[in-house]
Amino acid sequence: MNIAPDHAVLATSALARMARVADEVAAIHAADVDRSGRFPAETFAALKAERLLGVWIPSEYGGEGASLTEIADLCARLGQACGSSAMIYGMHQIKMSSLIRHSDASPWHRDYMRECARDQLLLGSATTEGGIGGDLRNSICAVEVEDGRFRLVKQATCISYGREADAILATCRRSPDAASSDQVMVVCRFGEYTLRQTVGWDTMGMRGTRSEGFELVAEGRAEQIFVQPFSEIAAQSMLAMAHIVWSATWYGIAADTVVKSQNFVRAEARKRPGVVPPGALRLAEVTTSLQKMKAMIVAGIARYEAALIDERLLESMAFIAEMNNLKVATSTLAVEICQQALMITGLAGYRNDGPFTIARNYRDLLSAAIMINNDRILGNTSNLLLMSRVDTTIGA
Repeated sequence: MNIAPDHAVLATSALARMARVADEVAAIHAADVDRSGRFPAETFAALKAERLLGVWIPSEYGGEGASLTEIADLCARLGQACGSSAMIYGMHQIKMSSLIRHSDASPWHRDYMRECARDQLLLGSATTEGGIGGDLRNSICAVEVEDGRFRLVKQATCISYGREADAILATCRRSPDAASSDQVMVVCRFGEYTLRQTVGWDTMGMRGTRSEGFELVAEGRAEQIFVQPFSEIAAQSMLAMAHIVWSATWYGIAADTVVKSQNFVRAEARKRPGVVPPGALRLAEVTTSLQKMKAMIVAGIARYEAALIDERLLESMAFIAEMNNLKVATSTLAVEICQQALMITGLAGYRNDGPFTIARNYRDLLSAAIMINNDRILGNTSNLLLMSRVDTTIGA
């Protein structure tokens, strides 16, 4: 499908377009997406129509060259309407960041980036695999290359929105005789792979992401294999981007609970003029927590942007530890914010219906700590801290 640029659409800011999608489409279908555990098809049709899937791609390749702050803001805005939609959008942008940052040495990937912008393609990810315990920096499967073609068979325990993706970026060993950590990433294009479901998706929250497990069998041109080893892709774009984009998504979901809490307190105040509602004090507390979460994300973005122009910082143990800490801190704080909001809204928030419900928000946010399990991240960070100094500066 060829989606020609709509210049009337592009004349409107990306955030304004996202607000339109969030309010007029995502919010309307969010409850059914969650209840049915289905992909938010209406939202992504609207995102494609608003040309928001390729907004990060540089303008010379047909995108709009959005900044990282803008991408985080888009994820947060969508998260206020539908957590599943925002998580899918964020994960797509994580894969897009790898394509944008690591296509310089590959004409094929540069051309594919143009195709993504032109056709507003949705990128999926296959980095997890049975038998490695969620460690994305090791693979069992290997890519085989012969006569300019590749073939790949992967037992992926989780491919979010795999059935709906226009392409899947998969990790694997460089060759059948390579070490498990000697990995590459491959663009598997729709029509060049098959998916056989091995694991279903009936979960507490984030139900619309449809993160099912599949056996992925893919073939294609050898040029579709990224030139850079996956270790570089993970360190220079994917891991930091994941922690920032996920955090922005959780922020959006948490922000929605705070807005609903504020509306609840205001409604209570109108019922009894001159009397301060019991939840007013807690509302002040929860807005402080939300501001703290925002500050963490803003600082994380600034730190990553500084690292992109300083390779020493990008590869430093201190930077990796900071990005790890961002994920752990925001995933924990988001749930705490939701708990605070529940104390304000009481039964009205606990209900699955009504204007003040935060039930879906709560269930979606409970996934945050186990998306790359916080215990695994803390274990990695503790090892880094044995070999590096704790940064005690403010301005550096």
